[in-house]
Amino acid sequence: MNQHDTIAAIATPPGAGGLGIVRVSGRDARSICSAFLRFRPDHSWQPWRSAMAVLLDESGLTVDETLVAYFAAPHSYTAEDVVEISCHGSPVVLRHCVARALAAGARPAEPGEFTLRAYLNGRIDLPRAEAVHDLITATTLHQAKVAAQQMGGSVSRLLAPIKQQLLELIALLEAGIDFAEDDVSIASNDELLARLNSVATAVSHLVDSFRYGKLVHDGLTLAIAGRPNAGKSSLFNRLLERDRAIVTDIPGTTRDTVSETFVLEGIPVRLVDTAGVRESANLVEKLGIERTFEAIFDADLSILVFDLSEPLQPEDLTLAERAQGPRVLVGNKSDLPRALECEWELCEVSALTGAGFDELRRRLVQVIAPHGFAAPQSGFITSIRHEQLLKESREALERAMQAVHVGLPHELLLVDCYAALSPIDAITGATTADDILNRIFSTFCIGK
Repeated sequence: MNQHDTIAAIATPPGAGGLGIVRVSGRDARSICSAFLRFRPDHSWQPWRSAMAVLLDESGLTVDETLVAYFAAPHSYTAEDVVEISCHGSPVVLRHCVARALAAGARPAEPGEFTLRAYLNGRIDLPRAEAVHDLITATTLHQAKVAAQQMGGSVSRLLAPIKQQLLELIALLEAGIDFAEDDVSIASNDELLARLNSVATAVSHLVDSFRYGKLVHDGLTLAIAGRPNAGKSSLFNRLLERDRAIVTDIPGTTRDTVSETFVLEGIPVRLVDTAGVRESANLVEKLGIERTFEAIFDADLSILVFDLSEPLQPEDLTLAERAQGPRVLVGNKSDLPRALECEWELCEVSALTGAGFDELRRRLVQVIAPHGFAAPQSGFITSIRHEQLLKESREALERAMQAVHVGLPHELLLVDCYAALSPIDAITGATTADDILNRIFSTFCIGK
């Protein structure tokens, strides 16, 4: 991509709507837009001002009335001259506006190219650029708040003191090596270990935060399993707060997995209803039961449902024995006389009346996030790229501490310190290769 070209694209989602925006960015943005927009005679391009204009076709006839906003470099999203044209949201009109911009000298923007230019021009760093994509694709308000915090530089602020400590340590070691003959004082091994341990602890804290950050970013899968007529589908519908799965008194109604998404404390949860577990000679039902166990094994968490109104059955024992991953045991039909006796700790609910579901949600939260759900501004990472790079940094710091313990020369210790610094620079974009940038920004939508 030629970064000196002026680029244009539709910046709003596909489809008809009340409004649609065409964005043009580059040094020729104003002259290109002037070629197909007719302003009032006294119009002048004033930064951060909007003006009415008429969108013209090739013959000079009116196509639409628009509102045009101009953002002058470097105080714009891309740090270039940016013109945003708000048209009526007809796809035909928006495509025509882009076509006129291309005919006047612009080229089509690639996916994520506006944000890429913002990064390359120093407007934002790489974690902020990645957060733009996360904000666009957020499916819960909590995800959006976290992405907004990261767009504001929360990840960079977390990394800044870590990088500063590493740089200070590197400078100390470099000085000791460069001026060894001048008897420049160098830190003792105890001080070096203390400095390295402080950095390694901070890096480990961020690595550990990804366990929760991954939940925020990706959500989780929750499978519901139990024997027929234990109330799995009713519980499924109650958690969704709408009728999604078919519920009947006929055992084996659900013969395949049914999935839907709901939000639990801001975390998107893919809820999977499965076929009832029992011995069956029916081929279709047997296949459904096998899929039940596959769903349990693939899920991040499972709910095992038992019927409180009936004695414990062999199928219940089989289910509890085979489903050994993270799980919550639920006793359904608490509104009926109890006949189930077992030593398990059950969360008792009634899918019919809704009793116990607040406690069930609390129990799910305890299993998903034992330390509670963090506030968006509390500081955690949500990108697997960041986690992998921080793990590399932590490994290098561990090698450095080992080097101090065995008394290796400081020249070798420096190698490990630089190896710990490099992944941190890769997170912020200071040393990121072009292929990594292409991989990141190719996931963006065109126009952003």
